[in-house]
Amino acid sequence: MSSQKLDINSIARKPSAPKRRTAVSKAVHIVVIGFSLLTAVPLLSILFDLIRKGWPHFNFTLFVESTPNGILNGIVGTFLMLLIAMAISIPLGLMGGVFLAEKKEKRLAGVVRTLTDILQGVPSIVWGIVVYMMVVKTLHSYSALAGGIALGFMMIPMIIRSTEEGLLMIPNTLKEAGLALGGSYTKVMFTVVIPSAFGSIFTGILLAMSRVMGETAPLMVTALGATYMHFDVSKPMSAISLLIWEFYSNPQLADLVWSSSLLLLILILVMNLLAKNISAKWRI
Repeated sequence: MSSQKLDINSIARKPSAPKRRTAVSKAVHIVVIGFSLLTAVPLLSILFDLIRKGWPHFNFTLFVESTPNGILNGIVGTFLMLLIAMAISIPLGLMGGVFLAEKKEKRLAGVVRTLTDILQGVPSIVWGIVVYMMVVKTLHSYSALAGGIALGFMMIPMIIRSTEEGLLMIPNTLKEAGLALGGSYTKVMFTVVIPSAFGSIFTGILLAMSRVMGETAPLMVTALGATYMHFDVSKPMSAISLLIWEFYSNPQLADLVWSSSLLLLILILVMNLLAKNISAKWRI
């Protein structure tokens, strides 16, 4: 009789448990939304201030003239150094990612993976100093080549990891089928496996490019900067991020700080959105 009474009491108490869990869930949900809004407020205020101050000076002259009237020299320099960085980082990053994905059980792969993770956290100025000692001191000149090499070194770890993660998502049966049809290992990897992981790999490349596009510290000790536009990568060259730093030090060019920053923000935003769309389209 007592056990039956106990069962009745426990049944009577059960409906309160879901209500309590629901109330706790709603409370936590409200707290998370509140903290998310607090985090977004300073970011949105910075974005609003950047648009408010930069948009009035966002004109045609900004793109067709070099400093002190425009930033054409910085735009050209940014893309030239990005091309150099891509030429260095993409082949090395792809090969490193393939090695880690294919030899993941090997001890050397574990060492390379650990070093890659460490290199991702190295401050950008350290990369600049390393390239300064390797390239600038050797060539006895600051140059766009040195700046591109510094940016390329920064991109390599990110491309390696994105390539590895993309290849690990590809089923082994796809590679086995290619090998069973008589294809060589190299041909199967470069014509079947890597194209299948194109979305993840290309997304990693775009994110790496957007990551280094706004770097200033490594370029200050490698590319140095230039007040005119040219295409000679063996000479000092400017970049948008370098021009922002130079404009900030000159009160007469303070207006260009905001327009240059807005342009850099738009470029990085476009690359991130493009990476997100490609990742969603090519998701396995």
